[in-house]
Amino acid sequence: MTIPQSAAAALSAVDRSLHGAPVAPTQYLTFTLGGEAFAIGILAIKEIIEYRPPTAVPMAPPAVCGVINLRGAVVPVMDPRVRFGQTPSSVGKRTCIVIVEVAQHEERQVVGVLVDAVNEVLEIPAADIEPPPSFGARIRVDFIAGIGKVRGNFVVLLDADRVLAGDEALAAAVREHAAAAPTH
Repeated sequence: MTIPQSAAAALSAVDRSLHGAPVAPTQYLTFTLGGEAFAIGILAIKEIIEYRPPTAVPMAPPAVCGVINLRGAVVPVMDPRVRFGQTPSSVGKRTCIVIVEVAQHEERQVVGVLVDAVNEVLEIPAADIEPPPSFGARIRVDFIAGIGKVRGNFVVLLDADRVLAGDEALAAAVREHAAAAPTH
């Protein structure tokens, strides 16, 4: 199986953004979860990889699907739908794992994020970003950095640090599994 073409194009854009001209803080990698559009700031994205089943880890928080070996490093993989209190994601032909670096207790941690499909890298001007809604969202408001308006549609801009490492139990599990991993 190969990385879906849309994910490959997004990865290429991420690579160009990281190795080309300076990245404006308004660039976001957009992806789909349960039919809804979400985005994470491009500066937090390390890479996009083809889906591979994670190895289950006993007693991990429910949102942690398991761990994968990424070039010798143990990387926890999280299902954001479970983190949002929704049903777990289904694996399809466009499912990818987005590798994200998050701030956690004054250090950086790499976490895989299970997404239904990667869409594109977008530049969203600050004028087109609204603050998170105070009510009516299906996910916790503190997980939302803002709501971007793109071509007449809304994209939920996630606060990667809060979604992926803000919960102390999740953060502790991620630290514990990373520390227990053999180094090669």
